Amino acid sequence: MGKTKRAEPESLELAQVGVDSHAHLDLEDFDEDREILLRRAADSGLSQIVNVFLGPDAYEQRKGLFDAHPQVSFLLGVHPNNAEQLTDETLSRMRAHFLADPRLKGVGEIGLDYYWDRVPHDVQKAAFIRQLELARELDKPIIIHSRDANDDTVAILLEQGFKDHPLLWHCFGADMELAETIVSSGWHISIPGPVTFRKKSEEVQAAVARIPLELLMIETDCPYLAPEPWRGKRNHPALVGFTAKRIAEIKGRSLEDIWQITGDNARRFFSL
Repeated sequence: MGKTKRAEPESLELAQVGVDSHAHLDLEDFDEDREILLRRAADSGLSQIVNVFLGPDAYEQRKGLFDAHPQVSFLLGVHPNNAEQLTDETLSRMRAHFLADPRLKGVGEIGLDYYWDRVPHDVQKAAFIRQLELARELDKPIIIHSRDANDDTVAILLEQGFKDHPLLWHCFGADMELAETIVSSGWHISIPGPVTFRKKSEEVQAAVARIPLELLMIETDCPYLAPEPWRGKRNHPALVGFTAKRIAEIKGRSLEDIWQITGDNARRFFSL
């Protein structure tokens, strides 16, 4: 028997109103076919993509890849796994870039990562707080990375006075308890592809069912975390439609509604 053919994202026939709220299209994984994938994203219903640059070096070296693609907006932040690289000079460069480039829409992804545990926790926390201060100074939204560190991440955000600040919890993969904390703090939640893994994401699916639609976004986090039916393959923005499809099933709404609502939420949040 031959292999079952996977559905292509274009087959969802989505209107061009969707937003991928978190992508890493600047990475070398896309150097051979970035232009093709950007066209496929548009053909699959995406109007905008938010690309994350992991530090000022990446931004300076690769932002030019998107000069011909105004539908791509930018985030800039030092990831917790690189927290030791955050110096006064790094922060100064980041500040200058935000002031000069209107395509930079938020500070992120920043936060804490205890899963890989590559950087001492106190160093991660210090870098996190300094970037929160930068976001406050610039009056920019914050995009959070938190892995195996949710209690500390929430505690720092609340201690630093970021309740009700525009904040997006990127790549949500936890349970209803964390979702309730995020929602009660006035923050947004972005759902990645693993929500489509029916047997592996029951807690996430239960949380998604109760997250208010007005606080919900969708993302690829590409090239990682491709949704079914492309699980295990390289992720790319066009595939985010399958994530929206699963959320629609969980919410009991039409795919078209979820696509429009999550896109509108992202446009408001990032001022796209």
